[in-house]
Amino acid sequence: MKGKKGFVGVCRNVISKFTWKVGDRLPIEKKSEELLCDAAHVHASDIHFVPQREQGIIKYRVDGHLHTVEVVPYELFERLIAHFKFMAGMDIGERRKPQDGAMDVMVSGQLLHLRLSTLPAAFFESLVIRLLPQSDVVNFESLSLFPSSLQRLSPLLLRSSGLILFSGPTGSGKTTIMYSLLSQLQQSFSRQIVTLEDPVEKKVDLFLQMEINERAGLTYGSGFKSILRHDPDVIMIGEIRDEATAKLVIRAGLTGHLVFSTLHAEDSLGCLARLHEFGITTQELKQTLLGVVSQRLLSIVCPYCGACCDQLCYFRRKEKRAGIYELLTGPELEKGIDWIGGRQQRPMNFRSLNHYIRQGIACGYLSEDVMERWGVMRT
Repeated sequence: MKGKKGFVGVCRNVISKFTWKVGDRLPIEKKSEELLCDAAHVHASDIHFVPQREQGIIKYRVDGHLHTVEVVPYELFERLIAHFKFMAGMDIGERRKPQDGAMDVMVSGQLLHLRLSTLPAAFFESLVIRLLPQSDVVNFESLSLFPSSLQRLSPLLLRSSGLILFSGPTGSGKTTIMYSLLSQLQQSFSRQIVTLEDPVEKKVDLFLQMEINERAGLTYGSGFKSILRHDPDVIMIGEIRDEATAKLVIRAGLTGHLVFSTLHAEDSLGCLARLHEFGITTQELKQTLLGVVSQRLLSIVCPYCGACCDQLCYFRRKEKRAGIYELLTGPELEKGIDWIGGRQQRPMNFRSLNHYIRQGIACGYLSEDVMERWGVMRT
């Protein structure tokens, strides 16, 4: 019985070798390596193993879109999940509760860090593998569709203390831009940079990285105390998840260090509102906050095919996605802080994400369906 396949176009030749027959006895190690190699080949960010009643589905997430790669029989599906769990040091016998794991692999000469997560579903376990290439850090100005939108970040990097926050949905490139800025700081100004992350997504030689390990008692709080003894100039705290972490980040900004961190919010003003919900006062924000960056990672319209890009062309062309960035700083940031405190009207005189999306559509870089996806008003 052959597996059913999807993800047509250039991937068809890659995926064709995934055909699996019950009597073939293809080694599970070889099968898993092929999945990882081909996911890396098409620049997939995630591999999804989705269980159904009588079969399993394998999907790749490429540039934010899920593509069905193959439908496989349950025997192979179960063995693949068990194999990946074993390789990541997870309990292969535990299927009743979620598990997380991680491992590093070499794929076609490229080092990949894999983060694995399982969920007990109705029919069987579901597994998602996130692929994190450990490639060189890129220049932050090349990340944006409109590089001028990030130019105002450069003066903030010269400050010796304060807090810079980055917000956006999962997969919008928050970690990428922070690593890029930190690398520029280290290379241009020889700053001592220490990060506190959960987990470390990309291992970089230019600065020190510490990973949270709550089982061993290493939390954000205890890790921060250790970082201060290491004489840092710049501190990066991976993510603000709760009130305790929010107060820790503010405290870091008040200790005379330049601090980077991330927060999940709709936009820059939403980021300020979330900090207010976490109990951070407007006075603390004015004393520490230098700027808030809100971002999205959007698909670029093909210059040859238009909005409906042929898949062969899509996977051959280099530039597929670019970021748009909304920066709230200076007087508009102060107005935003006063706004969440109820003492000022909502600031309107800064270039928002909606502004850059409309500009991208007007210039032909973005398709109009971006407006529906992100809720941008047409007027």
